Amino acid sequence: MLPQIEYFRPRSLDEALMLLAGCQNSKILAGGTDLLVELRKHNPDEFFTIIDITAIDSLRFIRDAGDKVLLGPLVTHKELSESELIRREFPFLSLSASTVGSPQIRARGTIGGNICNASPAADTVPVLVALDAIVTLESATGKRECLVEEFITKPYRTLISPGEILTKIYIGKLPPGAKSSFIKLGRRNALAISRMNVASVLLVEDGLIKFARLACGSVFPVTQRVNVVEEFLLGKEPSVELFRKAGELVAEEMVKVTGVRWSTPYKKPVIAALVRRALCECAGLEVK
Repeated sequence: MLPQIEYFRPRSLDEALMLLAGCQNSKILAGGTDLLVELRKHNPDEFFTIIDITAIDSLRFIRDAGDKVLLGPLVTHKELSESELIRREFPFLSLSASTVGSPQIRARGTIGGNICNASPAADTVPVLVALDAIVTLESATGKRECLVEEFITKPYRTLISPGEILTKIYIGKLPPGAKSSFIKLGRRNALAISRMNVASVLLVEDGLIKFARLACGSVFPVTQRVNVVEEFLLGKEPSVELFRKAGELVAEEMVKVTGVRWSTPYKKPVIAALVRRALCECAGLEVK
């Protein structure tokens, strides 16, 4: 059974922020694909205020802003995957959005919700982390910004405070010539939650790697860039052997952070292989 609910559907951001400032136990409804499932876990005698922001058109946009792209939190995974701007500037973000759930989920679920739900298995988050994406949080008393990587603090926990709404995502454009890749491992080819996923970016100039980004999901407690591997790659000539070593480094970092678990004998070689494949795709090398 669902808990007791008081429901509001504001038409503007100011109205939504005023409601949040005066409500207890409030929850934001954007797509609802995670929220409605989560609410069923609560007792019928609990009480929540639902603030449905889907009518706030100012929170639904995809804009080219010169050296960056701006996203509204209400952009759906379907809109993200089909956007010509996103396909041109961040093809791996379009790809990651296209792998989320089912067509019905992609039509309802939003980029803002995917970030704020903070699932370790979120498909778009590794890409956003690899891109150093920044979120804007607004409340009735002001606004602040932080990196997506810093915003998610623990599984299903973020820095968002009561009364705040995620209102914008900034993504800086990649250097000209940079190539990207996203690989997701699930139990099925579709309708699958990620067992592990990898987002990577490489820029190769004069035969050497000049720019490298690598982020992994469902590998560490929260999605994060693997800085030690990025530094390892810089200045080196791309090769399958180099990327094999990079994959092994990621696996070693995973064990350092999470310790040895029952799943480690499976996850260690698999994440190494996924990283190798992702980097090979970026560099245009045959995936072996």
